[in-house]
Amino acid sequence: MRTFRAGVGAAVGHDLTIVATRWRGRAEVDPSDLAACSVRVRVDVDGLEVRSGEGGAKPLTDSDKRSIEGSIRGLLAAERHPEIEFASTGVAEEGDALAVSGTLSIVGVARPVRLVCHRDGNRVRGAAEVVQSEWGIRPYSAFFGALRVKDEVTVEFDVALSD
Repeated sequence: MRTFRAGVGAAVGHDLTIVATRWRGRAEVDPSDLAACSVRVRVDVDGLEVRSGEGGAKPLTDSDKRSIEGSIRGLLAAERHPEIEFASTGVAEEGDALAVSGTLSIVGVARPVRLVCHRDGNRVRGAAEVVQSEWGIRPYSAFFGALRVKDEVTVEFDVALSD
């Protein structure tokens, strides 16, 4: 996941790369029958870790990363909603890509999303944009809003398929 900074104080903040270290999923793939394909993924909110921060007035320390991770758990109400879940509702060809429609549940709110996926051998890569406020999440802000995280977050995935 990638977040981007905004506001008049954006120069002191960081664009973050956050990884899901604890997740599980299942994909049923039948290239000859896309209607039979399905995907379900669950991500543990407590397993979201700050991998890197680009830009900013100073490099992110390990302490900064842990503090940000605590803020993420708070924003995502991890105690009440420990998982983020995606469940597909349909798969369709879209040129040389696959469009996977589904429901994304974050903080107890379920909304439709569409993923664009590319298959390369046994790997599937793709991305989707998630607008935090559409799930009732108020993007992080500090210094009276002078530094904030943009409402749009890019979710990227790169998954190896197995039999």
